[in-house]
Amino acid sequence: MNVFVTGGSGFVGRNLIRMLVAGGDNVRALVRSDRAEAVVRAAGAEPVSGDLAEIEVMRAGMRGCGAVVHSAAVMAFFGRCKEMETVNIHGTRCVIEAAKAVGIPRLVFISAAAVVSDGHPVIQADESRPYPPRVFGTYCRTKAEAEKLVLGANSTGFSAVAVRPPCIWGVGDATFLPTVVAAVKRRQFIWIDRGNYSYATCHVRNVCEGAILAIRHGRAGQAYFLTDGDPPVTFRQFLTGLLATQGVKPGSVSLPRWLAWRMAAVLEGMPFSWAPPITRAHLALIGGEVTVGDSKARRELGYRGHVSREKGLEELAAG
Repeated sequence: MNVFVTGGSGFVGRNLIRMLVAGGDNVRALVRSDRAEAVVRAAGAEPVSGDLAEIEVMRAGMRGCGAVVHSAAVMAFFGRCKEMETVNIHGTRCVIEAAKAVGIPRLVFISAAAVVSDGHPVIQADESRPYPPRVFGTYCRTKAEAEKLVLGANSTGFSAVAVRPPCIWGVGDATFLPTVVAAVKRRQFIWIDRGNYSYATCHVRNVCEGAILAIRHGRAGQAYFLTDGDPPVTFRQFLTGLLATQGVKPGSVSLPRWLAWRMAAVLEGMPFSWAPPITRAHLALIGGEVTVGDSKARRELGYRGHVSREKGLEELAAG
């Protein structure tokens, strides 16, 4: 099958390309720079130069494809609101328009478990949980709006589905782990409630496994949570293991969540020329329980989550 991928030079995108190519698919990937072109070529895809706003470019790249996987997104804990609006919402709208225009039969959207976050802990959520009246934070809100656009676009001959991973991790992560490592080294890292809350994760290759299965088996208009499927661990256990692969120890300083939330609100209102060390968006995504069930993906997609937490940590330590 020919597959068109957005966000192909990103953490999820380049792993997705490698797995699609390894499975015998031909991949075209939208790129905006020479660096992105080099990354997708190295992963095995044919680059298509353009931007999410360039619908004609995407139409040309999508022609002859059997599926589109939309993984391009902007994520930020502070600032960049306009960019997230433009890329995450308007960009998704353009992908849908281009895909429909050339008769693509299947669109898979890489969404996020965060689309059901209202700022409070997410506890044992499944796909029956509705979007909250107020999705908290610009990133969560824009991803939720994008997912609504995707799932609402289904029509005769056009089937769209979404996969919803929680915290994505693994070799090649240039966002989550490096940010935490830097915070620890600057002595700016603190635990929230000692990190003693359950926390769901999804290794990057498990995300890609779920997306590829969704191309073939996803039900139109449906969303699917994905997780690593390992026995539940606390955020403290997960992050301590993750940091150990980089030779870093996180320390023991902790704040109660209610106090951290108030501090974050104050810091966000100060005239920083850089992002404050803690924001309410951080706390919504990693400062409290996030547990979701992936039984629907296992039942309907045949999802297994082949990379265990133990295996993923071994790879990080070795790499």
